[in-house]
Amino acid sequence: MTSRTPLSTQHPSRRMSTLRNDSTEPLLSPTFDEMATASAASAASLPKKASARLLAVSLFFGLASLAWGYNIGIMASIYVHPGFIKSLHKPTKAMTGLITSIYYLGTWLSYLFVSHPLADRFGRRVAAATGILTTAVGASIQTAAKGDHGVAMMIAGRIVCGIGLAIVSTSVPLYQSEISPAKHRGRYVVINHVGLVAGLAIAFWVGYGISHWESARGSYYGWRVSMMLQSIPESIFLLGVFLCPETPRWLVERGRGDAAKRSLAWLRALSPTDQRVIFELEEIEHDVRSRRSATKQGWTVLFTNRPLFNRLWRAALLQFMAQMCGNTSMKYYLPSIFMSLGIERKLTLMIGGIESTLKIGCTVIDTWLVDRFGRRLTLVASCLVMSLALLLNGALPLAYPKNINHAADYICIFFIFMYTFGYSIGFGPAAWVYGSEIFPTNFRARGLNIAASGSSIGSIISSQTWPIGMDRIGSKTHFIFMSTNLVSALIIWLLYPETSQRSLEDMEVLFNRDYQPGRIFENEQEAYHDRDEGAASPINKVTST
Repeated sequence: MTSRTPLSTQHPSRRMSTLRNDSTEPLLSPTFDEMATASAASAASLPKKASARLLAVSLFFGLASLAWGYNIGIMASIYVHPGFIKSLHKPTKAMTGLITSIYYLGTWLSYLFVSHPLADRFGRRVAAATGILTTAVGASIQTAAKGDHGVAMMIAGRIVCGIGLAIVSTSVPLYQSEISPAKHRGRYVVINHVGLVAGLAIAFWVGYGISHWESARGSYYGWRVSMMLQSIPESIFLLGVFLCPETPRWLVERGRGDAAKRSLAWLRALSPTDQRVIFELEEIEHDVRSRRSATKQGWTVLFTNRPLFNRLWRAALLQFMAQMCGNTSMKYYLPSIFMSLGIERKLTLMIGGIESTLKIGCTVIDTWLVDRFGRRLTLVASCLVMSLALLLNGALPLAYPKNINHAADYICIFFIFMYTFGYSIGFGPAAWVYGSEIFPTNFRARGLNIAASGSSIGSIISSQTWPIGMDRIGSKTHFIFMSTNLVSALIIWLLYPETSQRSLEDMEVLFNRDYQPGRIFENEQEAYHDRDEGAASPINKVTST
């Protein structure tokens, strides 16, 4: 084996030489001890200014998530708006379900074919901006819906919005995950969900305000104005997104070492020559180098390589369960649920606004919970709380039909709020946190997008199940989603390892049984090699450290 000078004794310019140019000189792989030193250095306390910068940038990207949440939430008030009902000639529950679920066809297509190429090729910022711009186009199409082509325009607009928001829903947590230190990654990625629920809350309050515009002009323009108000956060985001730094990991992947170093130094509020910056960048460099050959094999390696597939099926199933828990139905049909309890339309929108506002607080609490108690425990607790809430909302209307007992109706309303609490401390944010952190760097964007397609499938099923189920079997529909929550809790507890406070480069230990942290790669034959392409072993030629 060729001897080499330990990285710890090399000059920083030598350590970073391969990041500064596209030369063919082999990258130096840090040993396990050096990586441990790097991890310790990067885990050291950072300046308070760094935390402020991370929070500011994450919150700004949360604006894109806010537009995502608003786009979904405003549909709940639009569905019960008299002007919308008139414009679409009194759509049936099945048609309403189609308009809802067709959005997720757009997200599914985008997750599989659009989102990850954008994020991988052009960067996380460009992807997020493209998603927001696409969503604005879709919202404009919906706003113009009327007459004989009204339903067709709503369907087309929802598909376009689905394509755009799928890009947003993956690029934003991906960005937040890649700029954050491992120890506090959860709290910054959860801001993605904080933005989502803030958008939902604002949408309900806008819907409540618009419901008081009862003139003929208000009937025609009210729901259209509420739809187009999402352009405000979208415009702010598009004006400022390129003032934010690109993620160091993506810059390293593209061979832009100097830019990666400057970006990381700014995010950590340190000098580019600070040892903590150098060590963290070396760790990123090593991880990117060790995955580079895997990228050339294409996305199929996510299915053919066992350690990668172990990540993929867990992330995809988690996204599927996060929608089959019933949350999609609650977002779109909450006013209809309240109206079935005998509550007047305007009041249902006000209650929906209160419920969504409280959800923001619950999600902020989760920024602490996901790091303090871990992803797995919060997810299981979330499932159990939601199961109890759905059980009572299914059973009480059966015991006291046609609103004969107002106390039972109030209990149902209370447990809808409890359902919100349960979702907001678990599935809401943690599903995205978990999925965004378990994939290796070169597979993170495409892995997250393929996994997120599971949420689209779950949403299509649940958004069709809810209105048709409520029309045919009434409150028994709640029992369907209660059952999925109980099954989900069992699956998560038994099959999902805890990922809290592990570095993004450290996940290999959890998902690869054959991983040996005390050994390094000597050449470009990597662990992620597609066996179908003739590899006799997943790891070739390793050298003991």
